[in-house]
Amino acid sequence: MHDFCFTIPYGLLLVFGGVIGYAKKGSTASLAGGAATGLLLILAGYLSLQAFHKRKNSYFAFILEFAIATLLTFVMGKRYTQSGRIMPAGIVAGISIVMALFYLYKIATGGNHIPTKAE
Repeated sequence: MHDFCFTIPYGLLLVFGGVIGYAKKGSTASLAGGAATGLLLILAGYLSLQAFHKRKNSYFAFILEFAIATLLTFVMGKRYTQSGRIMPAGIVAGISIVMALFYLYKIATGGNHIPTKAE
């Protein structure tokens, strides 16, 4: 599976979560954090998609995706352990660790398999 297939929805989920956090609690930190990380992930997914169309890999996108997912795993994991609240910290930490492992796998295996014209 290609990274952009998961990265763009993951980024949209973070942006949406930030907007919901702002709307429900007035949390500008949720809005800024969700929007910043979500938009960076959407950008990385877009870069990866563009590289895929050119039959290449975007290692910059892989590294950016991995870095953001790892950062969110630690930040939201810490918030979850301190608060014990599943929403939103536990959910974001859980999704982020799965995504970080996925990106690490993609980096370790050389990225997306891009078929040649002969395949």
